[in-house]
Amino acid sequence: MRIEEVTLEHLDTVTELFDAYRQFYEQPSDPAAARRFLENRLENGDAHLICAVADDGIAGFAQLFPTLDSIALARSWILHDLYVAPAFRRRGVARMLLREARALGVRSGASLLTLSTGIDNVSAQALYEDEGWVRDEAYYFYDLHL
Repeated sequence: MRIEEVTLEHLDTVTELFDAYRQFYEQPSDPAAARRFLENRLENGDAHLICAVADDGIAGFAQLFPTLDSIALARSWILHDLYVAPAFRRRGVARMLLREARALGVRSGASLLTLSTGIDNVSAQALYEDEGWVRDEAYYFYDLHL
């Protein structure tokens, strides 16, 4: 298993995983829209997409978006999407993707990586905490859906 940056070569398989990821979050399946979204990210360079490649296919992906940390006066990254195909779960794929996300942060001089997950996603929370991520207990985060 190896981690690679997503290229157009990976796009069909990563699109399938991205569509499954969206369905996990109760969105309707829309492979065409999912592909357009990912293709736009690659063309515009406004996200960093990585995937875990196994001998028998792409096992998972992560998508990070760059932002800025005005308090630290530095770059930061939002680990917005992380998904592992069911056939590859419990094989260390998510851990590999998290470690590559951390390496990206270090390479880019970022001050912070951030992510969010469902309150009931206890297994993911355990993994994040095992990898050194700390749950924020000082701030509330709010969303304004448009």
